[in-house]
Amino acid sequence: MQSANVLLKKIIRNSVLPFAAQHGMKKDLFPLSRTLSLSLCLKQDNSASPSEKLDLDAWKKVMKSGLQEEVSETVSEQKELSTLAAAREILEMWRLAGRSVPENITEEQLKTFMECPSKSAKKKYLKYLHLKELYKKNDKRKMDEKRERRLETQKQASETDETKRSSFMCLWANTMDKAYSWRVAQSMIFGQPLIFDMSYEKDMSVREVANTVRQIVLSEGCNRRSVDPFHIHFCNLKDDSLYHKEFIKHYREAWGRLLITVTDQCYTDIFPKDKLIYLTADSPKVMKTFDHDKIYIVGSMVDKSIKTGVSLARAKRLGLETAALPLEKYLLWNSGAKNLTLDQMMHILLTLKDTGDWKKALEFVPKRKYCGFVSRPVHELKKTLNLINTLKLEKRQEEARRQFAKNYSKKLTQK
Repeated sequence: MQSANVLLKKIIRNSVLPFAAQHGMKKDLFPLSRTLSLSLCLKQDNSASPSEKLDLDAWKKVMKSGLQEEVSETVSEQKELSTLAAAREILEMWRLAGRSVPENITEEQLKTFMECPSKSAKKKYLKYLHLKELYKKNDKRKMDEKRERRLETQKQASETDETKRSSFMCLWANTMDKAYSWRVAQSMIFGQPLIFDMSYEKDMSVREVANTVRQIVLSEGCNRRSVDPFHIHFCNLKDDSLYHKEFIKHYREAWGRLLITVTDQCYTDIFPKDKLIYLTADSPKVMKTFDHDKIYIVGSMVDKSIKTGVSLARAKRLGLETAALPLEKYLLWNSGAKNLTLDQMMHILLTLKDTGDWKKALEFVPKRKYCGFVSRPVHELKKTLNLINTLKLEKRQEEARRQFAKNYSKKLTQK
């Protein structure tokens, strides 16, 4: 056994290793030789019959054939790599010499180039690849230029449209602003006065005052855009009051340029009492028509708790005539107070001033506050509404009875 191992080692050392070292495969054969020796030892140990002998000549032939195949494969791969590298060097030399050579070439194209039978065929093939590459680059450049031109034209068109639209809108806004200002300026000389009473600051909280000023700002804008605006007066407005501070918050620098009359005097000191009419929802007198010779007063108050009678009491103290809008005459009113916001009052008064049509004016009342316009006598509509409410109440009572009977039967069954 030992002599066989020694003989195998001599064969590998003397014949195989010099051949592998010559072809650069010596490192790969050291583990192979060790594996062969170990396998031989294991085979000898596991063999049951000691009479079997190792055929060293057959084993040597197998080893030589396997090594020759592996070496031939590695040599062929090295030759192929070396030929590809040599072909790339040739292409680089031809490119430097100014010949038509493609910049990028794949391994398949390089193999096809190497398989060309003659030098002229190689030149024609390289020229074909070069022209194909040029066509691709040219097509890509044209597509990029076309895309850039399209994006540029779209951008220019959008910019011109925006500039045209913005310039037109600016021109339109400036023109309309001048027209509105001219109308309001005329109303300050020839228009009908409309008074906002600013004496309710003590009756409201800070939040309610802010809400009131917000509604007055909306009313002023609505009046400014109307065909025949009122000449608005802010009476009893004192400096450094909550009203004044909220107005400055809203208007800022434009507060001093508003085409309205602001004064801390009472309206009774400016206008004759016989021309003043205080509009309040608590008034027993109903307004029938809009009088262009009268001066209407609107109380600048918004209260969440609906303090009834505050504006009516103030008008009586000053000895002024009062009036309420004819809401029940034209609208089938639901349950609730008949108080409207200040901007709604402004819309109604402007519509009455322009048209004198109550139905058109009362369209600015929120739809949630009434069922519809009155088309029949009021007492008949009230009867119909009461009947509807009674039927609803009876239906609710019947449902309550059924539910009670159902629950009572469930309790009895549980017991």
